Amino acid sequence: MGLPKPTHTAGEALRYMEKAKGLLKAAAIEDNIYLDKKPVREAFGTSYLAILEAINEALIKKGLLTRKELPKSVDGYMATIKKHLSVTKTGKLVREFDSLYEALHIAGYYRGLLYQVPLVKEAMREADTFIKKVLP
Repeated sequence: MGLPKPTHTAGEALRYMEKAKGLLKAAAIEDNIYLDKKPVREAFGTSYLAILEAINEALIKKGLLTRKELPKSVDGYMATIKKHLSVTKTGKLVREFDSLYEALHIAGYYRGLLYQVPLVKEAMREADTFIKKVLP
């Protein structure tokens, strides 16, 4: 008997965000600074994946793309958001995604530059807000 195929639902993005928040809760803080950058970086990486999962699910649920057609790069996600998910032509959602990509994935996860508690919490709030905008 094989393993069941994973189902990707709106709950998947929220599950990733809960995992990211759990990583932060377990991290030691002193003087409003996370003492260990590793769980903070993991939390940023996980929250960025939550955003991608939310976008994927929105595209699939709206019947705009199939799993095989989903974007494979950050530029692909920006083009797809602009084409399929932006309600206005101002590009606000694309700018929000780009900002979150830079903060969560590049500064937070890849480079490990964000470890002050207020900055980390604000980035997580912004990720939550973006996911709620995108999910159907």
